[in-house]
Amino acid sequence: MNIQPDLRFARNVILKAGALFIIANLLFALLYPLPALGRISIYNRLVPGRQRLPYGDNPEKAYNLSLYNLEAMFASHEISARPKPADEYRVILIGDSSTWGFLLPVDQTLSAYLNANTSVFDALPGDKQVRFYNLGYPVMSLAKDLLLLSYAQSYQPDLILWLVTLESFPYDKQLYPPLLQNNPLPLIRLVDAYHLNLNGNDPSLVRPGFWQHTLLGARRPLADLVRLQLYGVLWAATRIDQDIPLSYTLRQEDLADDLGFHNLTPPHLQASDLAFDVLSAGVSLAGPAPVILINEPMFISQGLNSQIRYNFYYPRWAYDDYRQLLAAQSAQNGWNYRDFWDAIPPSEFSNSAVHLTASGNRQLAALVAQAILETLAKTPAH
Repeated sequence: MNIQPDLRFARNVILKAGALFIIANLLFALLYPLPALGRISIYNRLVPGRQRLPYGDNPEKAYNLSLYNLEAMFASHEISARPKPADEYRVILIGDSSTWGFLLPVDQTLSAYLNANTSVFDALPGDKQVRFYNLGYPVMSLAKDLLLLSYAQSYQPDLILWLVTLESFPYDKQLYPPLLQNNPLPLIRLVDAYHLNLNGNDPSLVRPGFWQHTLLGARRPLADLVRLQLYGVLWAATRIDQDIPLSYTLRQEDLADDLGFHNLTPPHLQASDLAFDVLSAGVSLAGPAPVILINEPMFISQGLNSQIRYNFYYPRWAYDDYRQLLAAQSAQNGWNYRDFWDAIPPSEFSNSAVHLTASGNRQLAALVAQAILETLAKTPAH
């Protein structure tokens, strides 16, 4: 029996398949369509848009995951549902995990409580309806907030609420978030445009090589795009986007006898110790949309060594100096600033010094609403 033709046929099939595979990888690397693929989404089409940006480390229980494709993240969010309506006054919130709503269902976040009480804004010019969008994202870093704000500008915000805390200000925290490390090009554009005191060549920034741009090398981010869509179906059915345990360790009451704060030492902070240039860049980037800077509430311990530290994050000397510096910078630059650092009772913090309970968020929403009304009274329509 002559099997030679069959062997030649099999060899040719394998060679052609291999050639097509190589060509496909080369074309993928040359075009690198991941950003464009991120904009293809079932959210806001087959399923509703999420009310907060995707983030999570337990996808099977949270129907959510962390990924670094900004286009996919925003495409999955409700802010991408449709072009901005003519009668909408659009307010976006940026900040850390407390703004995102860690350990809280989506209907107990700050933005949710603000949206639940929009009747207080009925006097908006032009009969516009106010709508709040939660673009907070875990990990404290002003540079991370700036990156998200720069992307959110295409959604035409009318007002920006930027919630900050001292832990977001040290320079050694700016390039720490993985979301930022995996988006070096837009970060570098911001660094160059605003002359930020950040190192665009920092080794923590992920710079994919040719291999990572091929189909094989990009299989993890491609898989994440697919998983985000699949979890969208489960999320739409359950509205669960976070695995919230039935019990957790409460914020730390008894504190270490430690004056340290990052690599900074007492007795005083200097303005140059903190990333005020990044904050300034965000206010400039917002353009005509007013920005309300909010020093977010924090837990104030009454326990062991509370005379030295306010909480796990902050020695008193550092936090007191920070508040003075932020107030001075705001006055000097004409920033619209509100300081709510001690506005919420200690009982309304959950597992950390910055994560609020549902009741704490409801109280904060009332304070923020008043700040918005005061801002609107002074801001001409645009």
